[in-house]
Amino acid sequence: MVEKTAMRSIEYTLKNNFLNQADYENIKNTILGEEFPWYFQYGVAVSKNIEMASGEEEYLMGHTFFREHQGITSSFYKILYPILKKLKFKALIRIKANLYSNQGKIVEHDDHSDFPFSHKGALFSLNTCNGFTILKNNTKIKSVANRMLLFDPSTPHHSSTCTDAKMRCNININYF
Repeated sequence: MVEKTAMRSIEYTLKNNFLNQADYENIKNTILGEEFPWYFQYGVAVSKNIEMASGEEEYLMGHTFFREHQGITSSFYKILYPILKKLKFKALIRIKANLYSNQGKIVEHDDHSDFPFSHKGALFSLNTCNGFTILKNNTKIKSVANRMLLFDPSTPHHSSTCTDAKMRCNININYF
């Protein structure tokens, strides 16, 4: 299913079953597997400065695959080829996996823009849970396994944790 929506000047596209099952399972099992390295990050939508984090609830585990000025930063980069091939990007800015742990309640993080210039964003959900992403004007996008959300992440948006799974996990790709 592809759902393209423009609501109150918000444009986004949802693509369910974005990858074939084998590619999806390979990515999910690798990223959520025992050998995948995750790194603790203070703050979700703030600077890396510990003192600037909004509070004890503002944290996540992250893994960066690519940074614009560094190139590939992870030996796991190749597992993303099925996603990248479908995006048909011209240039990558950043690719990052996010893992938000279940904190026993839904924690909505602060609004943020990924970068201060217009670009394309792809948010790929690795699991289904009651966590979500809120776009401009409170448009709520639920986390559904193998779903791709395409939007301009320079517009304000925010993430959340979940309560019905051990974690919410997604891959965030910024590109042109």
